[in-house]
Amino acid sequence: MRVIHEMKLVGRLASGADEWSCPTCGRRIALRQPPQPELTILEEGDETAVHVGVINPGPAASAAAEKYGLGPIQEIPRPPKPVDPETPHADDRAWLADIGISWDGGDAAA
Repeated sequence: MRVIHEMKLVGRLASGADEWSCPTCGRRIALRQPPQPELTILEEGDETAVHVGVINPGPAASAAAEKYGLGPIQEIPRPPKPVDPETPHADDRAWLADIGISWDGGDAAA
């Protein structure tokens, strides 16, 4: 089974290329349209996933996706990824304190 991520058009770069971004894995590309097409990977993201980008969804886009075995294109809402790192395990916190680093920003335990 293929993992499919939907790319979103996020803007145009100074070079004239369109910037596309995958909200699922963070992949970012710059795509220049013909007559001088060019694809530049800005951030790799999940290289095992199939990435699909559609500007105007509709029957033509769905037909193209089905031609390559990707099935119908649909918007799948995903929760945002957490920004804050997880709190370290107690053993890790003790190790940090031993080397003079406090996870909570206060004085490290002696």
